[in-house]
Order: sequence, then C-alpha cells, then structure tokens
Amino acid sequence: MSDEQRSPASPEPGGAASGDGASGGPERHGPEPEPIRFFGTTWLHHDGGYGLRRAGVAVGSLALAAAGAVVLRFAFQGLEIADVGPFVGILVVAGFAICSALAFRRTWDGFVRRPDPAAESAADRSAQSLMFIGFIGSLLAYFCRSLVEAPGERLHRAEFTAARARHVRRRGARTGNPAARKSRPKKRR
Repeated sequence: MSDEQRSPASPEPGGAASGDGASGGPERHGPEPEPIRFFGTTWLHHDGGYGLRRAGVAVGSLALAAAGAVVLRFAFQGLEIADVGPFVGILVVAGFAICSALAFRRTWDGFVRRPDPAAESAADRSAQSLMFIGFIGSLLAYFCRSLVEAPGERLHRAEFTAARARHVRRRGARTGNPAARKSRPKKRR
C-alpha cells in the first residue's frame, strides 16, 4: 500500500496504528512525518517513486507555466486588436510581471518557512488576488524548487527532525509508565 493510500488509522510499516496517544499512536512511537503535496511522505526516505514525482512536478509546473504564458499572450493580442494604446499595454505587461515576481517570492518563502499565524490577516486575503494574477511566478517557483528537492522538503525535514529530537528527550526523561509501577512498601525506621 502506498503512503497516499494509507489512512491515518491504518498501521504504519514497522509501527502501531497512528492516532492519539491512548491508542498507541504518535505519542508512543514518535512523531509522524507531515505529507507534502504530490509527494505524500516519500520525501522522508526518498522512496516510493520520489525521483519520478520530482521530475513530474518539474515538468508539469513548467508545462503549466508555458500554457499560462500562451494564454496571456492571447490576452495581450486582444488588447492590441482593441487598439487601447501603448500605455495600457505597458501597464498590463508590468502588472503581470510584478504580480508574477511577488507570487514567485511568496511561494518560495512558503517552501522555506511557515507563515506567521499572527501576521495572517486581511493583507493575506488581499494578496491572494496577486497570487492569482501572478500564477506563472508561483508555477516557476515550483519548477525551480523541484529541481533541487520536493517543494517544502527542507522545511518539513527540519520540523520533523526537531520533533523527533523533542520526542527522544521526552522519552529519555521518563523511566517507564508511571501507571504500571507498583507501589513500594515504605521502610520503617
């Protein structure tokens, strides 16, 4: 069974079923890796067709960016046919270029660090329209990142490694299950 077909409650290879701490899940056996879009958890050990998936994401995102550029070219030709003038044409091209650059940067930053939940507000909702207009930049960020690794792999790996280290420290600090300990009789002096 592949990583994507495995449900959260199905047994993990070499471990118990995942779930809450009471059923012997992540609390007992450690943290579980967070899946990445298009990759599932194959990024952890680079198995399960990881290389093919990376190639597929690279080719797919580049093909979609090229198709988007063709659509934008048709839109620009429509403006030329409408004879709106060179100023409007320059504004349209500059607008798409700026929005694409902003979308590229925003998408790339999402691969490197998590957004601050306190900063997410109405500004982020208004930035969604910029991301929509600059979709080519976002697709190019996926293409560039998938040449090196799965998009977001470094962030997920750092978080997973930190979670594993915290889990090992917690497990090392405990000396067993306190509920399973038998009470020792007190020595009288």
